[in-house]
Amino acid sequence: MKRHSLIVLIAVLFSLSASAQLSLTKTWLNQEKDGKVKVFLGTDGKYHGQIIWLKEPNEKNGTPKLDKENPDHEKRKRPVLNLQILHGLEKKSEAEYINGKIYDPKNGKTYDCKMTIIDAKHVNLRGYVLGMPFLGRTSSWTLAED
Repeated sequence: MKRHSLIVLIAVLFSLSASAQLSLTKTWLNQEKDGKVKVFLGTDGKYHGQIIWLKEPNEKNGTPKLDKENPDHEKRKRPVLNLQILHGLEKKSEAEYINGKIYDPKNGKTYDCKMTIIDAKHVNLRGYVLGMPFLGRTSSWTLAED
């Protein structure tokens, strides 16, 4: 009986330890594997994300890649590296974050988004339009190696 109790206790502790690692506040490699986004909890209690690494941070002439597709002409001069692209995600459950916005510097568009933690090393980001998740696409991100 004691052995059975010990096995159950170990299983519970392992389960708690695994669930504690399910966190969105990490650095994620995008699906294309050409950028890393660091997700953090802001002072507003919502989750945000910033590009902290690009596979190709510079143009062919050596100058930094700029946010040249931004609809705001003044913002077209900002570097893509260190750009905050994820805004305002709210924690709905341990694995689901909703009501966010994601900016895509490749096309200058902002989409509604939500993120779902799949496991400790994988999340899905769903970008969509008109507030309707079925009008969008899902991108799978993986935990970035430090």
